[in-house]
Amino acid sequence: MKITVLTKNIQQGLNTVKNIVGRNLNLPVLNTILLNYKNNQINLSTTNLELGINYFLSASTEGQGQVAIPSKIFSDFISNVRDEKIELSLKDSILNVQSANFKTKFICLDPKDFPLIPKLKKEPIVSFPSRVLKNNLSSVFDSVSLSQARPELGGVFVSFNKNKVYFASTDSFRLSEKIINANSEKTISVIIPRATAAELIRILSDYEKDVAISVEENQIQFSSDDFEIVSRLIDGRYPDYQKVIPAKSIFQISIKKDDLQNNIRLAGLFSSNINDIGLRVDKKEIVVFSKNSDRGEFSSRVKSGPSTEIEEPFEVLLNYNYLVDGLKNISSEDVIFEYTGEGAPVVLRPKDQDFSFTYLIMPLRT
Repeated sequence: MKITVLTKNIQQGLNTVKNIVGRNLNLPVLNTILLNYKNNQINLSTTNLELGINYFLSASTEGQGQVAIPSKIFSDFISNVRDEKIELSLKDSILNVQSANFKTKFICLDPKDFPLIPKLKKEPIVSFPSRVLKNNLSSVFDSVSLSQARPELGGVFVSFNKNKVYFASTDSFRLSEKIINANSEKTISVIIPRATAAELIRILSDYEKDVAISVEENQIQFSSDDFEIVSRLIDGRYPDYQKVIPAKSIFQISIKKDDLQNNIRLAGLFSSNINDIGLRVDKKEIVVFSKNSDRGEFSSRVKSGPSTEIEEPFEVLLNYNYLVDGLKNISSEDVIFEYTGEGAPVVLRPKDQDFSFTYLIMPLRT
């Protein structure tokens, strides 16, 4: 075995696959990266049995084979290499890595023990530019539940229809929904685990090519020219969240997002241990206020834009962190703030973007 590869290429591959490798004492091979080589191509693979990643890169190879390399030390070492090229050769269970300036050896494991990462056979149901997929997953990611009480809420709900795709998540305290136009080959709904969505967002952050999505039984696959990501789906029935989204509001007000966001962050410094801040709203402005018995108090006025008629001002207490999360996922300069009644959710939407993004926050009870 002999492989010659550009250092920057294998660094990129390792950066893509290494994050899902943990420390598994019962199955040590899960702590490795499987390196397959043949026909001038390397395939780097990792899995935690719930999620598997294959990354493909070009290299000069002699022969074919595979080796299971301890992930952390190999990734840490390669990330610090500055030489343009490196050479890899294998003898027994020892991987030799060298360049013009160094030589090193890694003790490897038997690759035959590495679990098989499934490859879905069904045709893709839809394809997205990587930026589109990443942005839509990111826009709803914060609302995914961290509780184990309702496993079906621990992921991003994605519903593929003929001409639209719905991304949604909720933790019962807030809800996010993003709707985009897309031509899907199949009508199907899935729940993508939170960890899988997080990895996709990370990997796609610096990626520019299209990503195709395939679904087969309880698995989903994201494929591109350079990688394949295969994940188990969450079993269970996602709640009919659209019933929670108010059909109409009592009052609407338009406000500059940056102004509201800045004042909410300032108010958050004086919020109590339940992260509460107050909004006092009338047709001309929003007063943002908070009070903490140990730190002090805060109040500021934020001028508003156009609004609907309101009979009298109202106050609502909301979780500071939930407000910040919602506003950061609104890309328009102006935000539509909707009040739907006492005890009912507050709704945030982008202005002048056909309401493709909706964010609900349940008020706090005092």
